[in-house]
Amino acid sequence: MRRPQARATAANTRGYAGDEVAGYLRDRYHRLRVTLALDLLTEHLPAAATVLDLGAGGGEVCALLAGRGLRPVACDAVPAALHSGFPAVRLDVGEVLPFRDRAVAGIFAGEIIEHVYDPALLLGECHRVLRPGGVLVVTTPNLAPAQDRLRFLLGRAPRQVDPFHEYLRLHIRPFTYPLLATGMRSVGLVPGPPRSNQVVWRTRFGEARSTWLARVLPTLGGSLVVAAVRPS
Repeated sequence: MRRPQARATAANTRGYAGDEVAGYLRDRYHRLRVTLALDLLTEHLPAAATVLDLGAGGGEVCALLAGRGLRPVACDAVPAALHSGFPAVRLDVGEVLPFRDRAVAGIFAGEIIEHVYDPALLLGECHRVLRPGGVLVVTTPNLAPAQDRLRFLLGRAPRQVDPFHEYLRLHIRPFTYPLLATGMRSVGLVPGPPRSNQVVWRTRFGEARSTWLARVLPTLGGSLVVAAVRPS
């Protein structure tokens, strides 16, 4: 019988077999999320620093990292991701990472930690392979955005834990900012304050989105974007 992480990886590989990342980046919501993450990486890292892109997909984010003057390494369980034109490593982010201790200056884990059976292992592995002073930037859907706080008060489940949603059903480890920060601290990383892309309010008539509100009150936003540093 396969272990839970192997089953989770297989389910995600099937569920995201198409051109998912490129599709996401055509949506301003996800472009903002990635831009915030790139801003954090470039704030913390020198030019030409090596950055692991965990869950690299077709290499779209690697191209953006390279455009910021960084040196990305595409990391993914899907073989197609290894042909992105960037240095690439095939791996499962839910297992021990195939890198030596203190090997890299930066790691980008975009929309991946919520898919992992054992996020403590992933965070611990990120700490291990980061150099002292290196930075991990995580983006993940927020379990407690503005609308879902009201939904929960009304006895309805938060959107991120819908086991029957087309793709949210693959999100097996949802996070709030305090929970994510606690996990980072538990492995020796020092998290910074959260950032977020947009506060989203969904109705049957459409969506209302506010970038300004997400900037002012990031824990109400749809995505959490958090940088965590390995202390020197």
